[in-house]
Amino acid sequence: MLTPLRNWFWQDQYWLPPGFTWEDMKETGETRYPQPWHLLLSIPFALVMVGFRIVIERAVAVPLSRKMGLKERACRKASPNPTLEAFYTRHRKSPSKEEIQNLAKRSDLQPRQVERWFRFRHNQDRPSLTKKFCEASWRFVFYFTSFVTGITVLYDKPWFWDNRACWAGYPQQPLLYSVFAYYMLQLSFYSSLVITLPFDVKRKDFHEQIVHHAVTIFLITFSYCANYLRIGTLVIFIHDIADCILELTKLFNYLKWRWICDTLFLLFSCMFLFTRLVVFPYKVLYNTYYYSMELYQPFFGYYLMNALLMILQLLHVFWSCLIVHMVLRFFKCGTMERDLRSDSEESDTEEAHGGPRKGNAAPPLLNGNSNCIDKDPSLQLNGRNLPAR
Repeated sequence: MLTPLRNWFWQDQYWLPPGFTWEDMKETGETRYPQPWHLLLSIPFALVMVGFRIVIERAVAVPLSRKMGLKERACRKASPNPTLEAFYTRHRKSPSKEEIQNLAKRSDLQPRQVERWFRFRHNQDRPSLTKKFCEASWRFVFYFTSFVTGITVLYDKPWFWDNRACWAGYPQQPLLYSVFAYYMLQLSFYSSLVITLPFDVKRKDFHEQIVHHAVTIFLITFSYCANYLRIGTLVIFIHDIADCILELTKLFNYLKWRWICDTLFLLFSCMFLFTRLVVFPYKVLYNTYYYSMELYQPFFGYYLMNALLMILQLLHVFWSCLIVHMVLRFFKCGTMERDLRSDSEESDTEEAHGGPRKGNAAPPLLNGNSNCIDKDPSLQLNGRNLPAR
């Protein structure tokens, strides 16, 4: 039953340019090509990466946060109330006005007391700054390691400097062990993010992050099977440049080291906008769309690859708009806006106003100027990869 489906899925015209078959991609004693079964190695590697993350967060990030003076926010706990707790456990959101009136009668409280109880209860479930610091520490370690690995792997490769070299000899481009390791590193990391997604800090662009991870994993998988490795390595490297700066910015933001945080934020903004809106379209999108057609006619893999890259670019545009807005606010007010690509949960918004807000609008915490934000709220950004990717 599965054989016909497998034969249909792996048809030559889906994956390879016209005139090539899978027979042309078989490995020999001296030449190795990417094989789909290689990707199965990312599963155990992803589990190892999850374990390594736990070690980094607990053995390094937590002690480091204490030594660097990270201060947790004071959080007042909600008083025990079985009626309100049952509603909160069932709905996980603040009640409407009608529900507040009903709950007030059932619990023998004033409506204002019910609102305050839910505000306190939401704040209890907010992730601590230590948890955020640990998560950002792990991502910084990975992105920096990946960035250094990318430089080591690519600096002497011809396709890193010449776009047309990406297609020289395609699809019969031998698999290099360094490129294979670089790919496995990335695929294992994003697979580990999928594993830990339910336990990570939930941000307001949660759905965009799911799309980002799905597109990234599918893009890495497809590009490996279709031997688009040269383009794939460029995509990975371009994303890593800004991502490690982003996570470092978050670390200093949690520590309230404002001057360093502001400087890194401006550096990250320039690097993100340049790499995602200038380098990526020219080095990747134009490359795959135009230069590949100098050698081959379009085929299914060509259209799919470009479609995935365009989805990634749309995410770049989405996050770039948020970053540009933050930069404008920064120059206007002298500090960063609280909640754009939110690094916080919805409860952060509720706490700022004493109750729930509608939609995803960011709350302005005023400092006497109705257009500016108070300097205490935390920086809210996104990076990868990324694209990330």
